[in-house]
Amino acid sequence: MSIPIDPRQIDPDDYGEKQIILDMGHDEAIELVRSICDECGFGIPVEFSPSELLNEKVDADRDSYYVLGACNPSIADRALNETLRIGGLFPCNMIIWEEEPGIQRVYHVSIMRIARLVGMAPNNEAWEEIVAETGTMVDKVFDKLETEQQL
Repeated sequence: MSIPIDPRQIDPDDYGEKQIILDMGHDEAIELVRSICDECGFGIPVEFSPSELLNEKVDADRDSYYVLGACNPSIADRALNETLRIGGLFPCNMIIWEEEPGIQRVYHVSIMRIARLVGMAPNNEAWEEIVAETGTMVDKVFDKLETEQQL
């Protein structure tokens, strides 16, 4: 089976990749990202630690890795009105992993952009508005994280 697109040919902006390094402890980074997401209009309806789960269940010996499932209900509702398939990608995850003690990476990709890129979402004005709105919100999250990092 071949992949219909060459992932190396896709610009990270096309799938909304964002990341930042934070100079702080893992738990502190989780709390900061959670708080800033809330300030920027994202609730966190689901969160979990894959590293804790895997370390417990399969003795994986993974470093700290945490998922904050961010969601803006009104945008999620609009997205579902356009395509029920988007639920397969819900929620918009903010990932925090420990690069080394005291150094955390916060990582995000846009599920709205990915859905459009792989043909799960329509290529219409309503979807473009959803992509733009969520993109602006995510930009605010990462701008605030950058500001916090500089303090």
